Amino acid sequence: MLELTMAAVSAAGEGATAGMLMADAPSAPGSVLRVGRDRGVCRLAAPEDWLFVSRVHLEFRCGPDGSWMVFWLKGSQPDPSSEVRVVLGGVPHPVAYGASAPLPAGGSGEVVIQDRAGPRSVHVGFFHEV
Repeated sequence: MLELTMAAVSAAGEGATAGMLMADAPSAPGSVLRVGRDRGVCRLAAPEDWLFVSRVHLEFRCGPDGSWMVFWLKGSQPDPSSEVRVVLGGVPHPVAYGASAPLPAGGSGEVVIQDRAGPRSVHVGFFHEV
């Protein structure tokens, strides 16, 4: 099972979380959880006016062996207006635009979408229960 929590943080609410959301999916091959602005497609949705987050920005996918990966999907623009990093044990690991990163089995951490133009970010905490 992969459990996700999401919080949107802005300069006005620094240190505070707004719109805390939760989602989960079984660790079954083909399971998918999406994060973005499109509430019709994404289980966790950022504010609609936060354009540094794509309609579908992140996709968490379960592989054939039950392991999870996070994919930063390319949007409609050639250059992103955000940065994505996976934070494990307090250490940030940048994810390239259009690339993916494995999530530790039985581990936890955070995926951060940071606005390049201002002090806004989306924090997606994850816990992979095995």
